[in-house]
Amino acid sequence: MNKATISSDIVSSTSLNVEQRLILERELVKLLRILKQNLGSKAFFGRLIKGDYIECVLDNPKLALRVALIIKSFVKSLNIQVNKKTNKKIQDFKEYGIRIAVGVGELSILNKKKGIIDGEAIYLSGRAINEMTSSDKKIRDTLVFRSGRENWNDAFTPLFSLLDVLFAESTRAQSEIVFYKLLDKSEKEISEILKKSQSTINQHSTAVGWYAVDRAVKYFENQIN
Repeated sequence: MNKATISSDIVSSTSLNVEQRLILERELVKLLRILKQNLGSKAFFGRLIKGDYIECVLDNPKLALRVALIIKSFVKSLNIQVNKKTNKKIQDFKEYGIRIAVGVGELSILNKKKGIIDGEAIYLSGRAINEMTSSDKKIRDTLVFRSGRENWNDAFTPLFSLLDVLFAESTRAQSEIVFYKLLDKSEKEISEILKKSQSTINQHSTAVGWYAVDRAVKYFENQIN
C-alpha cells in the first residue's frame, strides 16, 4: 500500500543567529504537534532532525500536498525578525522558507518508537531534497513531487512548480491565512484567531490566490490513490 513521505529542510538556516534558530526550532515542534492533533497519531508521524529538517510519514497519500503546503505556509508566516538587506541568504529564507519534497510509494519499515523509516517513498523524497540542496547556489525548486509512477510525476510536477512560484510571492500575512485555511478554518474563525476583520482575511485570501490553491489541493486529492 502506498504511503506518502515528506522530507524538508529550512532554506539558509545557517544564516540565522542562535536566538533565531531557537525560535525556529520551537515553532517547528509546535507545527508537528498541530499536524499530529489534526491528522491523528496513527495516520501521521513527524519528527524534527537537528532543528531544521523535518521528516513526515502520511498513511493516506491523498493528504500529502495539503500537509506540504501547511508546512510551507507555516514557515513563511513565522515572524522571525531579520535584516533582509544585509545578507542574501537571509533574503532566501524570507522568500522561500523551506524546501519540501513529497514522495509517494511503499514503505518497508516504519518504526515510530525507534524512528526508523525505510522504503521507496522516503528514498524518493530524501533523494529529491539532496538534489535540491546540492545542485547549485541558485535556488530553483522548493516544492517537488516524486513517485515511481510516471503518470503521476507528469501530472503533479508542473502543479507543484506553479504552487512553488505562488508561495514564493506570498507575504507573511497571506501565508498565515493560507495555513489556517488548509486546516479547514473558516474566514470567521481565522479573523477571531488573528484578531483581524473578516474583510481583511478575505482580501489577503484573494490576493494570495487561495481559490487556485484550494483547487490544486482538491485535484491532487482526487487523482492520487
